[in-house]
Amino acid sequence: MNLQQPNSNEATRTANRSRSVSPVSGICTRCVDGCTGNCEVFKATFRSRELIYPGPFGEITAGNDKDYPVDYSHLNIQGYALGAKGLPKGVKGDSDSALFPEVSTETEYGWDKKVKMKVPVFTGALGSTEIARKNWEHFAVGAAISGVTLVAGENICGIDPRLERDAKGKVTAAPDMDRRIEVYKRYHQGYGEILVQMNVEDTRLGVAEYVAKKHGLDTIELKWGQGAKCIGGEIKVGSLERAIELQKRGYIVTPDPSDPINQAAFHDGSLKEFERHSRLGFIDEDGFYAEVKRLRNIGFKRITLKTGAYSLRELAMAIRWGANAKIDLLTIDGSSGGTGMSPWRMMEEWGMPSLYLHAAAYDFTKKLADKGIRAPDMAFAGGFSSEDGVFKALAMGAPFVKAVCMGRALMIPGMVGKNIAQWLKDGKLPRTVSEFGATPEEIFVCWEDVKNIVGADEMKNIPLGAVGIYSYVEKLRVGLQQLMAGTRNFSVPVISRQDLMSLTEECAKVTGIPYLMEAYKEEALKILGV
Repeated sequence: MNLQQPNSNEATRTANRSRSVSPVSGICTRCVDGCTGNCEVFKATFRSRELIYPGPFGEITAGNDKDYPVDYSHLNIQGYALGAKGLPKGVKGDSDSALFPEVSTETEYGWDKKVKMKVPVFTGALGSTEIARKNWEHFAVGAAISGVTLVAGENICGIDPRLERDAKGKVTAAPDMDRRIEVYKRYHQGYGEILVQMNVEDTRLGVAEYVAKKHGLDTIELKWGQGAKCIGGEIKVGSLERAIELQKRGYIVTPDPSDPINQAAFHDGSLKEFERHSRLGFIDEDGFYAEVKRLRNIGFKRITLKTGAYSLRELAMAIRWGANAKIDLLTIDGSSGGTGMSPWRMMEEWGMPSLYLHAAAYDFTKKLADKGIRAPDMAFAGGFSSEDGVFKALAMGAPFVKAVCMGRALMIPGMVGKNIAQWLKDGKLPRTVSEFGATPEEIFVCWEDVKNIVGADEMKNIPLGAVGIYSYVEKLRVGLQQLMAGTRNFSVPVISRQDLMSLTEECAKVTGIPYLMEAYKEEALKILGV
């Protein structure tokens, strides 16, 4: 097991001077008086709490790089030379009809009123962070034209500078939330949906009532947590006035912007930013049922739940309470994910790693199913970025898992596309891009596909980040088609755990997926007649 050094990382822009480093502390074995840095202890000496977060905050995405004993790379995908499952009715299933481009990657989720997606992936919650705000058009249009669901995350209304509230503190106008919903809806193609996530502050602010009344959204998501951190969401604030404003709205803001000492430090220039934090959520069974009922009474057709890398106890609560409440989707986010707005050491060292958490989720859900209890549809999250990971997650959790939730992997193409637009404008295309052409039509292989979807006249309004996201989702779709065809699965619902094998006995023990030298061994021996 390769353990990461706790005293230096690219995410915090720190590094050890020495070639030899203590594996426990991460401190150089020979720490020299007079060293000019730049390990975390050195840098924290003068920048203190700033070293808790990856940086520059709001301009990057960062993800856990801890090497766990077992992860999804310890699973391999089976391949077969006979059979074909999930073909359309009446299709024979031979070399002329069972072609990989004919594989259907469509999926659906929901208890009764289901949502279909063209590809079994959707975005992680893109909420109050600066990256989500400034790149929203790219993310939202990209998700909409790709036919996948977009989750608008927590605190969007609460941090809106133009937020208006009534005498009871409930939101009456939230222009940024309006913008986010309207952009997605404008390009929605009938697949996927936009749903809004709520934390403690959002609930108190009346976000559910606002998006139901003004925008008629069908789905709302309750949030218990995420895989990247075990506290509420946070952002950085570079203005004293803005920090005080958010504090007055009821947020936790640190250091306290109303404290004269901190105000003096800010004016001195040493204190450069404040942190806005959300409160910790506290759950109980009766309260959960009451909240689901309240949201349904508001008019929402679907209720979803996002939970994080908590202990097996909280996992069981999410699954069983979700089953009792008949929620429509449960997203289970394991440790190893992250979008860059979480305390770095927390991102590295807390929580149940994805494979372990997902293996337990399958085990718990299967136990309920064996007793005739239907659990909610599930989505797995926590560090996925490619079609093989999507396939493994669907197979690991089959038949309960309907999709994979992606964070950074669906954000990056939006940012790359946006940057290509700027590079084109400035005449500074890097060689990595310019080798494919000098215009968007030449650079983006999916340009004509997007134009066909939105129309030639509308194409001028499509941001290049959206074209980037569409291109990336298309890569996932075709790659998934190939993997599914190789396992003779021609539709998502027929993918099964039998399509995986464990590369190590420890992985087999954790997941219940047979060790590769045992998988299909009985069938093989029968064929041999021995």
